[in-house]
Amino acid sequence: MPRETHKYFKFDWITIILFLMLVGFGWLNIVSASHTEYTIDYFDFSQSYGKQLIFIFLTFGLIVLLLAIDAKFYERFSSIIYIISMLSLVGLFVFGKNVNGATSWYGIGGMTIQPSEFAKTATALAVAKYVSDLNTNIKTFKDQIKTFIIIGTPAVLVLLQNDTGSTIVYGAFFFVLYREGLPKIYLNIAVALILISVLSLKFGGIITSIIGASLIFGYYFLNRRKTSFVLTILAFIATVAISFSIKFFYNSVLQPHQKDRISLWLRLEKDPEKLQRMKQTFAYNLNESEKAISSGGLTGRGYLEGTRTTGKFVPEQHTDYIFSTVGEEWGFIGSSMVVILFVLLLLRILHLAELQKSQFSRIYGYSVASIIFIHFFINIGMVMGLIPTIGIPLPLFSYGGSGLWAFTILLFIFIKLDSNRINEW
Repeated sequence: MPRETHKYFKFDWITIILFLMLVGFGWLNIVSASHTEYTIDYFDFSQSYGKQLIFIFLTFGLIVLLLAIDAKFYERFSSIIYIISMLSLVGLFVFGKNVNGATSWYGIGGMTIQPSEFAKTATALAVAKYVSDLNTNIKTFKDQIKTFIIIGTPAVLVLLQNDTGSTIVYGAFFFVLYREGLPKIYLNIAVALILISVLSLKFGGIITSIIGASLIFGYYFLNRRKTSFVLTILAFIATVAISFSIKFFYNSVLQPHQKDRISLWLRLEKDPEKLQRMKQTFAYNLNESEKAISSGGLTGRGYLEGTRTTGKFVPEQHTDYIFSTVGEEWGFIGSSMVVILFVLLLLRILHLAELQKSQFSRIYGYSVASIIFIHFFINIGMVMGLIPTIGIPLPLFSYGGSGLWAFTILLFIFIKLDSNRINEW
């Protein structure tokens, strides 16, 4: 094969194979979670698995397009892509379709498109473009604020559409910025806020303030030469203020269903009768999901043999709770294989990101890995009851055209960027 032709096939095939394995195995589980007949017509396009098959088929055309576009296009037009994506989010307030309480969809014929899924890729491109600019120094406060605005704009727009799950995903960019030199203080503040919030809800503001004061002043006296007394006092005041304001935020700002999910997770409800009612409503999905996973044992009940899956005990099982199908029918071994596939994909992306000669490509690669990781971590943690219930799909696995196409675009743009490095050899 001539060299000019051969170079177009130089892509990281390990990443592509991992992608195909996840999409393929995901579709098998969508079939299991959504079929309604004893005999399955895999080409029944009225069923969810038939529609997903169409989405997968169109995905291959999308991949060809993404890899055919010159890699420089993604960097050169990243700002325009970002602006268009933000306009698509703003347009939802006028033309959006409400699905499950979130105005996050455009209805086009018989299809729905969720622009917030594609906004993650647009934001990743914009962040990579801005941070890699020669005039940007992420260690300066001015450039940090501008970067936070780029990330925060879509996050706020999505939050206003009542899509909390997608909003949380934008926190993934802090991992990216941390890699590029963002001061540790932001990571420390984020961890501290989470801990203070959880402790305040669980034990109250007074106890949390006492714990916080003990840690803050203990750290000061152990590191007196390196720590400012004024900053120590400010940290203490902030801890007390946050400890007592979290309860107000919980009671007055959060929606009832959000409060109930947090209450169940932290075991805040003391009334046995109310707790039982909450479990039968807000925790129903989680309880059934846990039962399905635990019933799978080591090797699972067998493909299409899961009684809780075929019995439709787990609502939305082909979307956000798809991992419970894996647990029931493929068991611990099958579930472990899915986790391993995701871990291998993440490690491969990070490895390739570190090999990039372009800072833009490296930042974008880290963005891809961080976004996939947040989705993966939250979804599986939610299904297993380790974190509060948050509506967020399992990447490349859950049912949905928007999610599949968005993650395909996110990943294959990076594969195209990486191909430049390969073809230079």
